Amino acid sequence: MRYCISDIHGEYDLFLRLLDEIRFTDSDTLIVSGDIIDKGERSVKLANLIFSFDNAICLKGNHEYDFLKKYHSLTSDGDVDFDMVLKQLQDYFPYDGHLLDWDTVDNFDGMPDYYDGGDFLCVHAGVPLSSDGKLPELSGVATEYFVYDRNMKNPNTFVDDRRCILYGHTPTIGISSDYKIIKYPRSPQLSGSADIKDFSRIHHDTGVYLTGVLGCVCIDTCQCFYVKK
Repeated sequence: MRYCISDIHGEYDLFLRLLDEIRFTDSDTLIVSGDIIDKGERSVKLANLIFSFDNAICLKGNHEYDFLKKYHSLTSDGDVDFDMVLKQLQDYFPYDGHLLDWDTVDNFDGMPDYYDGGDFLCVHAGVPLSSDGKLPELSGVATEYFVYDRNMKNPNTFVDDRRCILYGHTPTIGISSDYKIIKYPRSPQLSGSADIKDFSRIHHDTGVYLTGVLGCVCIDTCQCFYVKK
């Protein structure tokens, strides 16, 4: 099975409970749509765990992007003391920064902006849309759009694409007054469908740092799973 999750925000223990809930195995695939880090107390430990999975795809969120801006600013000069740079990057994480090493930094730096699964598209925040809901060629879109945009959070945003767009960034509790994942069917009669193609969008940031709830969606069944502190 393929699963998509976003905005875990350092909630290491809750993430492990969610993996148990979905009975995640080596034959499954996990797509993490950004914001592994910050807010929770085990950001680096969580990132190192997810980076160790051969069956995980990790996308940049705005929190990873902000960390990388810090990293690149520290290494922009020609004469760089890399030991000092690593120490400053470790200080970026107040709880478990001592776990950060250069392998972890390289893994952050290698995160892609989006993942195109054919029938679905995973991003952290959003994608640029034309006035008629069309998507452009994504290879030409700036990273800032994928990690910062909030147009997708609007329930009335219209997307005209064969792919279902899965995204986080904005907690769903601010949209529907509920932590649950929001699915947007292409027509009302498809609301209970198990086919990802029958949904234009799935908004799956359960706002764990606000609600104590971490959720994910199974792309192959459209079933949602939740664990709570």
